[in-house]
Amino acid sequence: MIQKTNILLVFLLLLGTGLCAQERWTLDECVAHALEHNLQLNDFEYIEASGREDYRQSVRNLLPTVNAGSDYTVSSGRAEDPNTGTFVVQDFFSNNYSVQSNIDLFQGLQKINAIKASKFLYRATQEEVLQQKYLLAFRVMQAFNDIQFFEGLTAIAIEQVSVSKTNYQLVEKQIELGLMAGADLYEAKSALLTDELNLTQSENQLAAAKLSLIQEMNLENESNIEIISEITPRAEVEDMPRITSDSVYSKAREFLPLIKAQELRAKAAKKQVGVARGQLYPSLSLFAGVGTGYFETFRDSLGSTLPFRQQFRDNTSRFFGLSLTVPISNGWSARSRVKQSKIEKLRQENNLDLQEQVLFQTIQQLVQEYKALQVELGQSAQNVEAQRLAFAVAQKRYEKGLINGIELFTAKNLFASAQNENLQVRLRSEINKSTLDFYRGIEVFNIN
Repeated sequence: MIQKTNILLVFLLLLGTGLCAQERWTLDECVAHALEHNLQLNDFEYIEASGREDYRQSVRNLLPTVNAGSDYTVSSGRAEDPNTGTFVVQDFFSNNYSVQSNIDLFQGLQKINAIKASKFLYRATQEEVLQQKYLLAFRVMQAFNDIQFFEGLTAIAIEQVSVSKTNYQLVEKQIELGLMAGADLYEAKSALLTDELNLTQSENQLAAAKLSLIQEMNLENESNIEIISEITPRAEVEDMPRITSDSVYSKAREFLPLIKAQELRAKAAKKQVGVARGQLYPSLSLFAGVGTGYFETFRDSLGSTLPFRQQFRDNTSRFFGLSLTVPISNGWSARSRVKQSKIEKLRQENNLDLQEQVLFQTIQQLVQEYKALQVELGQSAQNVEAQRLAFAVAQKRYEKGLINGIELFTAKNLFASAQNENLQVRLRSEINKSTLDFYRGIEVFNIN
């Protein structure tokens, strides 16, 4: 029985371990969850759906319009008799039916240009949705890397607390042996309390970073999240080809959704100018229809009102024709709309130039930062090693009573500061590398 219980406990322990492992998130999993559950992204997708419907309707506007109508009229007092055309003083009713169709033959190419403009705008909204997905992915990546940084910072703080505890215990033993004074214990206690405070602050910062990632992912009913660290080793970070701002910009210019969306909006604005100009031209349309009616005053030779079916057949009339409208004077409104559309076209083209300028400047900064980080990576790693050796020497000298606690505390803090700086540089390099890879057209996130 005891053996069965032990087996069950081991099984439950392994099952619990497996469940915990399943709750650890990779960066790609975090991005995928955020893309699926982000509410702001839903709003952009609704805008895209609206643009798609606008485009489809602009195509349907080429179809002829068909309208049907009917009326039921009761006349009393002095009214015109539709049967004789004379005015009579009596009460009677009439019932009319009509179907009419109209199709535009020429409108200065307004509808054709409107179709092209709405298609460009629809494609622009598609690119803007993709741009928002990339922005969300980068925000998730930033929050993900913040967790990695504060996890590293917490690990460094734990190491510092461990060293301070060991030194505190050492001082206690040295005091018992009469080798150190009581003041040394106060110094060791102060160093331990300082390191414990740093650990608490690092843990609080880590909790805040996790909350930020949870909020970006819109992860419901969760207050904590565990990630799988993905910090690239230093050798891999440096293993990038020589890059220039111009080469990266050329790649980014080809595919970046923000640029493509603005290009499409500039093209749409150009077609809108054509729509406005079309209002200056004559318009020609073809119309046709059929109508009939029932009148209470339509009577036979015996004075009885003709039946509905007979009147419906006999009163049928058909018509068709062409309608030509020539704009002569409309308060200059049509020409004003042309001017306004030209201004809008220039504004969209200027926005495109501005987006391209911002993109190039951003890539310039990234490339410059990349080159600077390559130097900092090597120097920070050398600094960590030097400070580690200096602290090891100081620790041994402190144990032998050759230096005081303040000197040891200083050496320990310099070592911790070097570790902290190296961790920052490594994470900055990782983010810089991922961002440059994105602009170079390398898949960084599995957006689709």
